[in-house]
Amino acid sequence: MNLISQFNDYIKKQQLFTKGDRLLIAVSGGVDSIVLCELCHQAGYDFVIAHCNFQLRGIESDADEQLVHELKNKYKVEVFIKKIDTEKYANDNKISIQVAARELRYQWFAEIVSNPAMKINCLLTAHHANDHIETIMMNFFRGTGINGLQGILPKDLGFGMQIIRPLLFARKEALISFAEENKLQWREDSSNDTNKYTRNYVRNELIPSIEKVFPSVESNLLDNVDRFTDVNILYQESIRLNKLKLVETKGNEWHISLLKLKKTPAFHTVLFEIIKEVGFSSAQVPEVVKLMEAETGKYIASTSHKIILNRGWLIVSPLLSNESNYIIIEENQEVVSFSKGTLHLKYSQKEEKISTDEMIAQIDAKEVVFPLMLRKWKQGDYFYPLGMNKKKKLSRFFTDSKYSLTEKENAWVLESDNKIIWVVGKRIDNRFKITHQTKRTLIFKLASSK
Repeated sequence: MNLISQFNDYIKKQQLFTKGDRLLIAVSGGVDSIVLCELCHQAGYDFVIAHCNFQLRGIESDADEQLVHELKNKYKVEVFIKKIDTEKYANDNKISIQVAARELRYQWFAEIVSNPAMKINCLLTAHHANDHIETIMMNFFRGTGINGLQGILPKDLGFGMQIIRPLLFARKEALISFAEENKLQWREDSSNDTNKYTRNYVRNELIPSIEKVFPSVESNLLDNVDRFTDVNILYQESIRLNKLKLVETKGNEWHISLLKLKKTPAFHTVLFEIIKEVGFSSAQVPEVVKLMEAETGKYIASTSHKIILNRGWLIVSPLLSNESNYIIIEENQEVVSFSKGTLHLKYSQKEEKISTDEMIAQIDAKEVVFPLMLRKWKQGDYFYPLGMNKKKKLSRFFTDSKYSLTEKENAWVLESDNKIIWVVGKRIDNRFKITHQTKRTLIFKLASSK
């Protein structure tokens, strides 16, 4: 079967696009994207072309631009060209040239696609089977898991647009043969011959070395893609069902039962799939597993969330304290903001006059164990109200104190080593009161948000 027939069959099988769609083709000037243009032309698709001149290779970059510009007359289509100062963008944003080039081109492509006047349905890129193979290998060595073994997907959403890759069925050799048969002109990127970039090293060094031992390595990897995709479908369904079983959503927090988690087969993997959504890496999974055996109040943080151990639960909560129902207070903190207001902490070495203000709690510092936990109260909580030597359930305390339903729902407690220090804004625990033996006082003052 010739390449144009395979091209049409692949588009139909994967349901990528139709003759009624208008396509934007990203064209570099290399053989892959030049062949993609010719295939779309021969197959009768409606398309326009976009080319980025990254100004990284001097006259070579300008020659690439000129070649792409000439496609305007050949195919009688619109050609969009943009010159970009890639090095400046990379330096300003402290990212690599490769990442900068990717961000810049896709942001610009997205602008074109999103323009209503253009009536473009999707972006086409010229990724092919060899790119597919290289991506699978890089993902395997990076440790991206089952999902990464699918390699490059035929279509997905990115930068707010549909991105389609209709050449994933074709090997590089087939594209070159087609280009030669159709007398197409293209340009070679000299940077592809260097091993400066990871993909080039995989292409130029790693794969040829493996082929010496396993000559069919590329074909075998491509044959396995469908299997990997099927495995990933089953894997994701299993993860989805385990999440439903393990995770209880409470507001903007996730509560994970340790009892259920420990009984889950391969729970390390399931745990990672849950917490990776909020910024935790695979390298942090052992830390979270270790946390499961730690003391209540211990926690681990990602860039956006923290995981707190609270008795038999892992609480996944946003780092912004005023969005969380479980807030960790370290010994050196002086101010903590939460939904009820702002809590100020300070120590005093002198003898303090006992305040009658319910917004102030004065605690014997030697009885306090850090970190503290500031949290919403829950059923089953109890403390020893100031002046009493017997414990009392908070639910009963609220009833006796004539709390309204709203006051109960918004009640917070401050906890140290699993003991409630203070029903915030109401009463401290008798076990933490100041006595004549107190040498150092820890003072909490609540500034209400109301």
